[in-house]
Amino acid sequence: MLFTSHFSLGTGVPALALASAGHSGAAGLLAHAAHPETADGLISGLAHPVSGADHVLAMIAVGLWGAQLGKPAVWVLPVAFPIAMAFGGMMGLLGIPMPGVEIGIAASAIVLGIMVLAAARPPLWVAGIIVGLFALFHGHAHGTELPEGANGTLYSIGFVVATGLLHAVGIAIGLIHRWDWGKPTLRGAGAFVAAGGAFFLYQALA
Repeated sequence: MLFTSHFSLGTGVPALALASAGHSGAAGLLAHAAHPETADGLISGLAHPVSGADHVLAMIAVGLWGAQLGKPAVWVLPVAFPIAMAFGGMMGLLGIPMPGVEIGIAASAIVLGIMVLAAARPPLWVAGIIVGLFALFHGHAHGTELPEGANGTLYSIGFVVATGLLHAVGIAIGLIHRWDWGKPTLRGAGAFVAAGGAFFLYQALA
């Protein structure tokens, strides 16, 4: 996976130039044309987290682990991840470098998958730090891939919402741990996530 930076502040400057020149008709046309770009920012943000299997596995794994840990982790972890991810996304949007993003994303799937596989129950603050640290890598990757001309704010909202939905999917699946047959199944899902992360790590290092 290759991440490229496309930071844009939108079309406000061209619109202002046209208005200053007195081209009200052209300015109105430009304002109308900005709507698809605005929509594109939100849609691109919603689509980006689900466009890569590495993102999907890690974000679902957060929900799986939260459900496995129970309250309050079941809601703390899915909240901590998007908050930290938004910070990482801001770094990406601003062009602040973050080394090893691809490796960090792959490692997130490995570690979170192992946590589910092992039914690990660390203190809540430790689990929160693990989740938050990996969220920075995911957020940075999202931020650096803002489409040219797209609205950065709506794009960010989009990928945070999509991430929350993936966490919700993980939580819904993770609820099977309430039944005896569900516990080994859930741990098997953790093994699958970890194996996927190992594959993505191999790709990142190749």
